[in-house]
Amino acid sequence: MSRPDADDPGQRPTRVFVVDDHAVVRRGLNAYLEMVGDMEVIGEAADGQEALDGIAALFVVGQPPDVVLMDLLMPGMDGVTATAAITDRHPAVAVVAMTSFTQADMVHGALQAGAAGYLLKDAEADEVAAAIRAACRGEVHLDPAIAKQLTRSLVTPRPHTVDALTDREREVLVLVAQGLSNQQIADALCISERTARTHVSHILGKLGVASRTQAALLAIREGIAPAPSTSQPPGIAAPTTSSGP
Repeated sequence: MSRPDADDPGQRPTRVFVVDDHAVVRRGLNAYLEMVGDMEVIGEAADGQEALDGIAALFVVGQPPDVVLMDLLMPGMDGVTATAAITDRHPAVAVVAMTSFTQADMVHGALQAGAAGYLLKDAEADEVAAAIRAACRGEVHLDPAIAKQLTRSLVTPRPHTVDALTDREREVLVLVAQGLSNQQIADALCISERTARTHVSHILGKLGVASRTQAALLAIREGIAPAPSTSQPPGIAAPTTSSGP
């Protein structure tokens, strides 16, 4: 993979941008990567939109990242949506997804969005560095557990319907189709925002879709949620609410 700037990448550390909604995770990754001789952290963000803005700003000053470590499950713009935007706007920037979830469908969503790797958050530090280096070489690095899940999904494919959802997940899906944010779903169901976010992530994985909008459209098609009565697309919250898992 060619680097996103004209200087010789062999003469400088690999520039890494870290995206995760948990400050403690960002601090941990930053601390480790700063100890790796051939890497440097040049920015961080707590959600997808903040990442897009930060990366755009780095391009303006001529210091764009080579690799973005991207959490997938975040409030606001989710990691899959942000990954697709980054790979579309900045094709020379590689994105390595990091998450706690191993569902094959979530992996497919991230890879289809253009991710150059997929790691679990409990990966060893040297594996994170290996994934970053592989992404710089234009290779796809998959956590062994992820590769196993992908193999199983290819060998034993299963249909993706709302029948696979639990009663609670169906409740959440109906609210997603109404355009509610994770916090609004949490308030409506008297659960925490993180629990709501986890439910949404599980729903996307079980339905085999990569976004809330796709899940909402499927819910409407399956008849468990009414079609929107306004011109606003299903599953898209008002501008001040979140649009991702």
